[in-house]
Formats: sequence, C-alpha cells, structure tokens
Amino acid sequence: MVNLYEYYRRPETEIFNSIIKKYCREWKTAVDTVRQHELSAQNRKSTRRLISDKIRNTKSWVLVGGPPCQAYSLVGRARRTNETRKKFESDHRHTLYVEYLDILEYFQPPVFVMENVKGILSASHKGSDIFHRICEDLYNAGYELYALSGKPSMDLSGNWIRDSFIVRSEEHGVPQKRHRVFILGVRKDIKKTPKALSSSIATISLENALAGIPKLRSRLSANDSVSKWKQAREYGIKTAGGNCNLETPNETGGEFVKSRKAASAFLGDKTLGGIPNHQSRSHIEEDIERYAFAATFALIHGRSPKVFDFPRHLKPEHKNIDDEEVPFTDRFKVQLSQRPSSTITCHISKDGHYYIHPDPSQARSLTVREAARLQTFPDNYKFEGPRTEQYKQVGNAVPPFLAKKIAQIVAGFL
Repeated sequence: MVNLYEYYRRPETEIFNSIIKKYCREWKTAVDTVRQHELSAQNRKSTRRLISDKIRNTKSWVLVGGPPCQAYSLVGRARRTNETRKKFESDHRHTLYVEYLDILEYFQPPVFVMENVKGILSASHKGSDIFHRICEDLYNAGYELYALSGKPSMDLSGNWIRDSFIVRSEEHGVPQKRHRVFILGVRKDIKKTPKALSSSIATISLENALAGIPKLRSRLSANDSVSKWKQAREYGIKTAGGNCNLETPNETGGEFVKSRKAASAFLGDKTLGGIPNHQSRSHIEEDIERYAFAATFALIHGRSPKVFDFPRHLKPEHKNIDDEEVPFTDRFKVQLSQRPSSTITCHISKDGHYYIHPDPSQARSLTVREAARLQTFPDNYKFEGPRTEQYKQVGNAVPPFLAKKIAQIVAGFL
C-alpha cells in the first residue's frame, strides 16, 4: 500500500507515479485547482473568466495576494546605480497592482488581503508615492482599509498611517523577524469591523524552532572528505578563539532524514519518523573556515561578526572590502540561537552567507528544512524540485502559522 509518507521516506519517481495512479481523482482535482496565469492588461478578459469559473455564485470569498515585491525591496534599492535606477523606473511590476485592483473593482469580493514588503511604504515611482496611491485606489474601489495591528489606518487629517500596516511576525508566534505590510480590505457596504491579530506572549527563538533536527556537517565543493572538512572547520574555530574539541557530525543529510524527535504540535508529525529536505550545501574550504569562525565569534560575543571583525586572511576577495564605508558589512551573518532569525528571503537560494547555522560544529548554512521551520512550515510539507527552487519556495512564502492566524480573522469575519 503506497502512501504519501512512504514517498517522503523514499522519494523515487516510481513511488510518486504509483501515488498519482492510485489517487487519480484527487490528483486531477489538484491539477484543476491550480492555475499558472499571468496578470496583465492584455490578459484581463481571461483573468475574469478564470475567476468567474472558480467562484461561480459564491458570495463569501476572499481575494489574497500582492504585487511582486522586487520593485519595492529596500535591499534592491540600496544596490541600485544610476543606470539601474532608470531601468527600475521602467519596471512594469510597479503597476501590476492595477491588475489586482481590476479584480476588486470587477468582482467586488467582500474581503481582500494584500501583502507586500516593508519597502513599499517608502517607495516612489516617477515622483509618485506608491503606497499612498495604492491605498487611495483601493479605497476608491469601494473598500475600507484596516491594519491587522488593530491600530487606526488613517489619522484625523485623512493620511494613511503607514506603520500601522506593518505586521511583525516574531510578535505572532513565528521564530523570525519578518516585517511585512498587510492591508485588510472590507467592502464599504459591510458595516462590520474585523478583529486584530493577537500578539504572542513570548517570542520563539531559533533554537526552539530547530529543536529535534539532526546535526549535519557541510560538504566540500571539491574532493569532499571528513578530515579536510574538519581541518577547515577547526581552523575557523581556532581563529575566533573557540574550543576545537567538538563532535563531528558524520551525515550530510538528504531528501529524507530519519529522526525520533518530534517538533512542536504545529510543526511536527510523529507518523513521519523524520524530516524531508534536510541536506547540507557544499561549500569551498574558505567558506567553511568563515562559517566556523563566524559561528564561534557569535557564541563568544553574542552577536554576528561584521566584515571588519574577520581577520584579513578570512575576508572575501572583494575590491571594496577594506573601504571605510563597506556596503553590506554583514554579508556573513550567523543566525543567533536565542533570538528569532532574520527574514528568510528567496536570496537564501543563491548562497548561505547570510544564513549561517549558529552551531560551530556543523560549519554550514541552513538547510531547506531549517529555513522552512523558521517559516513555520510543518515537517510533513515537502518541497519539490531542485534545491535552489526549494529555497525560493520557502523564502517567497508567507509563514503558514501567520497565514493561519490571518485566515481565522477573515473566516470569523465572514
């Protein structure tokens, strides 16, 4: 008898195909439910037709989404040159919210939830204040706008109170400092005020979130061996002034790793017997030395090192590395055990420098499963595709635990 757990434990293609064959009706429903559809002015008719087919005569439904965030990213803004700023101004993604707006104006759902990065609050396009423009357009489309924080969304002068719309995930049971803008819209004819998000009593640390996850050693990009890896790790630890007598994890992980320990009730699944997507990245020896140094430094000093804290021979070979104003001084960042992690973004798919594991004995960046834990994905949610794409799926998501809380507010309101 083939089931999903068996596929998680042995992710071979033939098992996957047998699951599809056995559950053909459910598979067809899943395929029919999901649509890959591009929003654009040219596609508006097909967009409307697609939504009409889905909602039919339903009166109680919610539009959830948000404009692409790359155009509003604070990090992206900091990296722009004069040339890239010109390209930025012509980026069509700035005005894709108009397609979202068109859906609201055409269908008038009772409620919508719009999410975006914090950078949208200060973004401008061709001299226009983007956030103010979006709020005004949504309001004029027939919606009262509410902040999930419970704070007023507008002051007495009729100005939108931008900070009210920020939701800080670490205040709501997510072990991550993920600050995002959420706008909850309610159609004006509905004379009812939605509840606000309730804050958690205590923040959850990275250590608590990663509890029970098996230790792994990182792998060398070329000619991997435990002895060479250990030598690189110990060099980094010794340079930071730490203790080199640490255990050496033997495993580098895989698509499924057995584990007897279960996570919290929301994240864990005892039936699973382990965790999927837990495989260490391969790193060059120099990066393993840097990761071991950084994690040891963090243990000793209680903070992640800046670039200027690294000894000269461990600094990356960048032209501006010794300049007085080095951009991105925390390009090697340790996620501290006793605090929530920094924001998990899709940049984690490119390299692990910003997501170094706090345990010096492992000398590596976070795995897909560890990043997923910090995003509050349950362990029985398996990510498919190449590992780079798995990281992107994790980084681009709204934390499921936070999404659940917001969904409860909307469901109770409806």
